[in-house]
Amino acid sequence: SEKRLTVPPRFQKELQVHLSRSSSTESNDHLTISTAEPHPVAPCSLTADINEVQSRIKELLSKYSSGVRVSKMQQIYREMYWEDLSTEVLHQLENWPHVCTVERIHRGDPMDGLLYPAKKMPPIAKSDTEQEKASQNVTSSKADLLLKPNMEATPASLSSDLKQKVVSILLKYSNGLWAHALPKVYQDTYQVKFPEEILNNLELLSDVCVVDYVSEVPRRAILYAKPQRCIDENLNVTEKVQSPDDVKATSEQQYEESKEQYPENITVPSLTIPSEGSVSIMVLELKNTNELHSNSCVGWVILFVCFLNCRYVGKDYSSAQEQMEDDMKAYYSQNSTMSPAQSLSVGQLVAVHAEEDAWVRAQIISLEDNRIKVHYVDHGFTEFVESNSVYKLQKQFSSLPFQAVKCKLAGLEAFCDDPVLVKTVESQTCFKIFAVEILEKSDIPLLVLYDTSGEDDININATCLKALYDKSLELHLQVDALYTNVRVTSVFSDGSLYCQVPSKGLSRLSEVLQKLEDYFGYKQTSEFNVLLPFCGKICLFPSKGKWARVEIKIIHTRRALDVQFMDTGTVATVKVSELREIPPQFLREVIAIPPQALKCCLADLPPNTGMWTPDAVLWLRDSVMNCPEFSMKVIKQDGSKGIAHIYLFTPESFPDMDQSINRQIKNADLWKHQKDVFLSVTPSGTSSTKVVSDGVSALQLASGKLEKSFPDSAREPISAVSTIDTPPPLPLPKPGELMDIYVSVACHPGHFIVQPWNELNNLYALMEEMILYYSKAEEKPVNIEKNKLYAAKIGDEWYRVIVKGILRNGFLSVYELDYGKHEFVSIRKVQPLTDAFRRLPFQAITAQLAGVKNQQWSEEASIVFRNLVEKKPFVAQIQAVNESPNSWDRKIVTFLVDTSLPHIDTWIHDFVSQSLVEFSKGD
Repeated sequence: SEKRLTVPPRFQKELQVHLSRSSSTESNDHLTISTAEPHPVAPCSLTADINEVQSRIKELLSKYSSGVRVSKMQQIYREMYWEDLSTEVLHQLENWPHVCTVERIHRGDPMDGLLYPAKKMPPIAKSDTEQEKASQNVTSSKADLLLKPNMEATPASLSSDLKQKVVSILLKYSNGLWAHALPKVYQDTYQVKFPEEILNNLELLSDVCVVDYVSEVPRRAILYAKPQRCIDENLNVTEKVQSPDDVKATSEQQYEESKEQYPENITVPSLTIPSEGSVSIMVLELKNTNELHSNSCVGWVILFVCFLNCRYVGKDYSSAQEQMEDDMKAYYSQNSTMSPAQSLSVGQLVAVHAEEDAWVRAQIISLEDNRIKVHYVDHGFTEFVESNSVYKLQKQFSSLPFQAVKCKLAGLEAFCDDPVLVKTVESQTCFKIFAVEILEKSDIPLLVLYDTSGEDDININATCLKALYDKSLELHLQVDALYTNVRVTSVFSDGSLYCQVPSKGLSRLSEVLQKLEDYFGYKQTSEFNVLLPFCGKICLFPSKGKWARVEIKIIHTRRALDVQFMDTGTVATVKVSELREIPPQFLREVIAIPPQALKCCLADLPPNTGMWTPDAVLWLRDSVMNCPEFSMKVIKQDGSKGIAHIYLFTPESFPDMDQSINRQIKNADLWKHQKDVFLSVTPSGTSSTKVVSDGVSALQLASGKLEKSFPDSAREPISAVSTIDTPPPLPLPKPGELMDIYVSVACHPGHFIVQPWNELNNLYALMEEMILYYSKAEEKPVNIEKNKLYAAKIGDEWYRVIVKGILRNGFLSVYELDYGKHEFVSIRKVQPLTDAFRRLPFQAITAQLAGVKNQQWSEEASIVFRNLVEKKPFVAQIQAVNESPNSWDRKIVTFLVDTSLPHIDTWIHDFVSQSLVEFSKGD
């Protein structure tokens, strides 16, 4: 079930008004299309032949059919033609409709826009079919009216009766009325058709209403009635009033300039981003992904304009805000002498009496007589309120930082103005709760959002980036269809495999990667080093002499991470320093190509196959990875898992089903599992599992087929013997001395594991090197001996371990020498521990808490103790050291002191003696 939170009742009405406005605004409202008439260009204004320049621009745009930013044109032009493109040419692009289509994003900036091929016209944002038809057959005079105000038309040219009717309508809509809704409301009210051409020049109504433009499309504006006292009986303005644009620009400028200047010396501290713990947000609205506004409440978030509003969870955040607003309600409700503020100014902090008798903090954005536009600094709303609901903010309510925080979504910055991406982010995020990974704790934090409502965590940033895929390059496998020249690119241990099928997308990928090869051929690639890796990021990696697209999947350390090759499916651990950013001019091209590796599995295998054996996986790898091409028949598609069930044929065996890879792998010898071994612990603490002899080769634990799968050069087992048998023992303090430690594992007060705090950085560096080394080392059979040292892959990390037992089911019982955990691991995930990793002393120290009686601790007491000390730093005061020939068998008896509080030291044994002993009484 999907996680959801309800907006507090105090703001439900404001939310409905706010969301009703945004719901009628289309995702590309902020875009306008230039369809101006062509004008002749003076030949002397260009330094190159105009026809040649125009021809080159056409050629360039044919390679950027999805659009290219005007500001990037000069750079791309220079790289393609080795000539500079005149800035004056960019200013003339609007006058060349036969060459390109210019899509303006903001007025007044000729460099801020998108270019498309002339034959591809982006959709025009219109509210109905009639307007779309009109746009296709528009005359030059209508085009001029659409794009700019008619200079000959003035407010005085409209009849007084029409203006009065408009005023009457707007007075009924105190929260404003969308301009495009005015004709219908007008006709429903007066049974007369409204002159719709007025919507193309709303300045005609500027003397009777305030026009709030929310996008560059003229009809996408909100109309507000002006106070009646400003209009006389002839509907003329009785006092000098600024134009709506001037009013808005002036008020917004004053608001920006006064953000940190509060009257009466009211200052609000800056919000501190949480340094630890999880952060959750709920998104309610989105219009732009480049800057998001977050709001730090108990999990619910409001998105306003281009900002994501979220609230951080915690005592100093959400709880503090709830308490402050309760205190505000009590203060303003009980002080009957309080009256609305009389002297107000833009930028002033105020208290607003909102719906549901709530009191909240706000900042004034603009003043319009009795209507005041305020921004709720803790909730993210911007609304008009009546002046009688605005009160002076008392100083005691200014100590809490504003809870609204501006944020950006990582990886989406370059496409923030893409309407398709904006719409996708909106559909993926609105009304949902997300976990947040904060990549940069700057003034505008950089975020990755994760949807944790299902079984698997979903990276929202990466999911939204898929909206930019070019649909024409996607390959959809058809059931019962046959495909030839198929290449198997990777095989996984669960029997799944990735295939490449010849397609338009694969051809396009080859072209783009070749362009990257040529580009990096004369560029220093170091300038494109990845400085901020994060999960879901797409970048480039050099593989087999060529560049490949990879997506970051797991970040192990600052230097090592796991990536998946997007076009082969292979997963590998690589160094961060080996990754490269995609050059900006190729970014959209590279992202637009869908992954060319299709996930498949062999169809019609026996239903009792169960888990794939190592023999079966190795047989499949040998069979398909050494063959250059296959034929493939699709049996069915599993859409929920994104996997195709296929029959695979070599060129010689196609289409004989009996000779398919599927039928061959049904060989019964490949599916014989060792009988399961059940592990149990006897009361005495000894395992009831039978183990094999102390010295045995890993090859002897698998079938004979496994041995044959290795090349001759790799058949000789590698001994675990090393020139450096064990590292030097870790120096331990003498009784009575102090030591900074970190508790890595805690079972109960009688047994826990500590690590020396000052050696943790060295340990992390060692783990990092092990990941990099073993991810590239060739897997070879290893002689496994009990009580010998090895490297073992547990989860995604490599650890130094000692083998405690060899089980008959192909697993080993091992002890992590640096972390003090006992684990079971497959023999196939164990490798020799090289000399380079035997130099750092083993970091795990077995410990017992001093100052308490050693006893049998109950399960409840053990849980409480574990929660109290595990994964935390302490100061240890050593009471006794029990030495042993093996460093991992040594034990200390120690006091633990929590020094995290500024003036109080907490001795853990005192708490245990007074509290935990009670749990164990009677056991």
